[in-house]
Amino acid sequence: MNIQRGYKYELRVNNQERTLLAKAAGTARFAWNWGLAERLRIYRENEGKERYTDAMKQHKQLNRLKQSDYPWMYDVSKCVPQEALRDLEQAFKNFYQDLAKVRETGRKRTVGFPKFKKKGKSKDSFRLTGTIRVEATSKRVQLPRLGQLRLKERPNLAPTARILSATVSRTADRWYVALTVEETIEPSTSQPVKVIGIDAGLAKFVTLSSGFPIPRPKFLLRRLKKLRRLSKAHSRKQQGSNNRKKSAQRLARFHRKVANTRRDFLHKQSTYLVKNHDVVVKEDLHVKGLIQNKKLSRHWADLAHGEFQRMLDYKGTKYGTLIVEADRWFPSSKICSNCLMYNATLTLQDRIFHCPYCGLEIDRDFNASLNLEPVSYTHLRAHETVLDLVCRLLLE
Repeated sequence: MNIQRGYKYELRVNNQERTLLAKAAGTARFAWNWGLAERLRIYRENEGKERYTDAMKQHKQLNRLKQSDYPWMYDVSKCVPQEALRDLEQAFKNFYQDLAKVRETGRKRTVGFPKFKKKGKSKDSFRLTGTIRVEATSKRVQLPRLGQLRLKERPNLAPTARILSATVSRTADRWYVALTVEETIEPSTSQPVKVIGIDAGLAKFVTLSSGFPIPRPKFLLRRLKKLRRLSKAHSRKQQGSNNRKKSAQRLARFHRKVANTRRDFLHKQSTYLVKNHDVVVKEDLHVKGLIQNKKLSRHWADLAHGEFQRMLDYKGTKYGTLIVEADRWFPSSKICSNCLMYNATLTLQDRIFHCPYCGLEIDRDFNASLNLEPVSYTHLRAHETVLDLVCRLLLE
């Protein structure tokens, strides 16, 4: 089975290479803004189908203008503006598709209209295709028109991996390259043996059905004092001054450290779960709805449960672990894990589950994780729903 994966490495660049990367990122930003301005002009001046264009037509038009108007674009690879125009076309497709769903269902819009990118406000990044090679022994990557760039770590690509594209981006004062590759993996043929249910929460990051909860880390919350100090110092600097640029870099490095700490934690926990279990049952957590809570939005966002679930999905495919997602409305917290009776009186304030039928007293989240385990059997038995499973267990 062929899958696409991404490998991200930090680049070890000198001042000359840093200038070339910044020039390529600026070219991508210019191509995006030029393409967006042209699309708006064509839409205003034409009627019917002539009001729309595509990335290929715009790229040909931009190539004709290179010699006369934009000769500096020859300093970078032709892939840079081409991929930027493709991203712009995809952004318009996403906008129109979301607009059609809004008209059909009446829900709120989730995708906005593409906007212009401003230097210093938007993220510096560009994508390259074509001849891209990785030298693991010398820790280098060869990119079109940029040559060989040094990496800070040895790349660990599979021997059968085929590189599709490379995305170079800047975070604070560091440059990274993300390689999109296509790999062939062998699907697992073993029968599921180890099943574990995970209940996501706020007081604890997740509670495992094995009885070992993962404590809640405070990636940003324990650094709020430093964040306030850096933000306050940045606001005092004069607009356009060098001190303000230095202050912005210090603030960006702070956020990069917080993000790296959070990402490292999520990778370690998700890898442990998929490597040591055959089936992982998780909740269909409505993260967007949880973040809308004004009092708890910062706490939920700091835990990044949505990113954690995404990691479980793609790592399950990589390691051959079955990832089962329970229905969003499955009342895992209100069902007794001992007698399977439903307790409708349980509220969010009740952190201890008390069963009025069998007298079981257990932690609410641990009880929910125990109830998530049987959901894996419904996935293996496609004809059986969760309600059917509960009824069958009650009869047994």
